[in-house]
Amino acid sequence: MIGGLIGKKIGMSQIFTPEGKVIPVTVIQAGPCVITQLKSIEKDGYIATQLGFIEKVSPKRITKGMKGHLDKAGSPTVRKLIELPAIDADKLKIGDKITAADIFTADEIVHIIGTSKGKGFQGVVKRHHFGGGPDTHGSKTHRTPGSIGASSYPSRVYKGQRMGGRMGGERVTMKNIKIISIDKENNLVVVKGSVPGHNGSYLILYKKMRG
Repeated sequence: MIGGLIGKKIGMSQIFTPEGKVIPVTVIQAGPCVITQLKSIEKDGYIATQLGFIEKVSPKRITKGMKGHLDKAGSPTVRKLIELPAIDADKLKIGDKITAADIFTADEIVHIIGTSKGKGFQGVVKRHHFGGGPDTHGSKTHRTPGSIGASSYPSRVYKGQRMGGRMGGERVTMKNIKIISIDKENNLVVVKGSVPGHNGSYLILYKKMRG
């Protein structure tokens, strides 16, 4: 069994429960994926499964090395490769196709990893949720960070001081996300709430092994 699957964020929507309650959901295309390589302790020093997200890719965008790697595995074109932990790896074979219904079930709890949306350079109020200065009585420090260090000692700015800077574009892990439903024919997984990234970005759906 594989510990997860590669997915692509389709977008957000909402569903209604029989009681009339609205639930925000995110639709994810989870797979189909193909096993392109099996890592072993004897050869690689660890056990893992390399998965590829099956997608139509122009031959011009595939390097010769990648083409040889996929041809060796008998794999169709893929756009994204990742490694995932594998349980009972001896039962897996290179070239096997994995779908969402093979791994996940409705009402299952999963962890989702993605890259958050990039927001460019932002100040401390938006980036670190600073309260800001007063807006009245002639104040000129509405959204400034204030003091960033003492002048006498240590006479420097501590490493990691919260300041303005680039925001977003970071790896984000959201834990304990509930799967609402699975469309087996189209490999669509509907999860409760939002997930990191913009529409069309790649995600990793992990089975909740522990924690």
